Amino acid sequence: MSLCSLRKPAPGMNRTGRCALFGLALLAFVLPASAQTVNLFPANYQEQWTRIAIPPTHPVTSIPQWHIDAAKRTILCDGNGGHDWLRFGKELHNFTFHVQWRFTKLPGTPKYNSGVFFLNDEDGTVWHQAQTSPGGGYIFGATPLDGKMTKFNLSKEMTENRIKPAGKWNTYDIRCVSHTCTLAVNGAVVNTLHVDVEKGYIGLESEGYRIEFKNFKVQELP
Repeated sequence: MSLCSLRKPAPGMNRTGRCALFGLALLAFVLPASAQTVNLFPANYQEQWTRIAIPPTHPVTSIPQWHIDAAKRTILCDGNGGHDWLRFGKELHNFTFHVQWRFTKLPGTPKYNSGVFFLNDEDGTVWHQAQTSPGGGYIFGATPLDGKMTKFNLSKEMTENRIKPAGKWNTYDIRCVSHTCTLAVNGAVVNTLHVDVEKGYIGLESEGYRIEFKNFKVQELP
């Protein structure tokens, strides 16, 4: 039963009209009017995306494994240029980050590996990653806790493994507001994380496998 079915129409208005207005009011409540869309592919996009080594003390290889197609709003990683991450150059505070990804299917049972970063510091010493692997989508990383860098892994707190097999598209929605971040995989929240970090960078990881990313949508929230 819907919310509208529990309420009587206002005088002079039928139930359909009343429900339409109620729906618009609810939508306005859910989506803040001050939310600002972040353009991840501006005219100078090549200056906005930067390769950072993992760990940050290592050099980045000279192999150009990241390929950005600004017109199609897609990013492809060959996965053959070492371990690094591609960082977008704008720090974010409260935000939502929507992205789709898929691995290129290989024969056998490869241990596909990559990730989507959020609230990282500039060089990735502080990092929070939404893991992309057949084993599930979950959050892990290294974050300040009581003033000390602490490694964490929420794989055991993952509500369920919602990852589709290699070759199929998966959707991640990361939302960070007031020190609380959630990861939704293919439409359902699987992890919730509470951090002391107030702002940071988003990014994509390369870890030895060809992976495609598309349908990027980032909104800054109040």
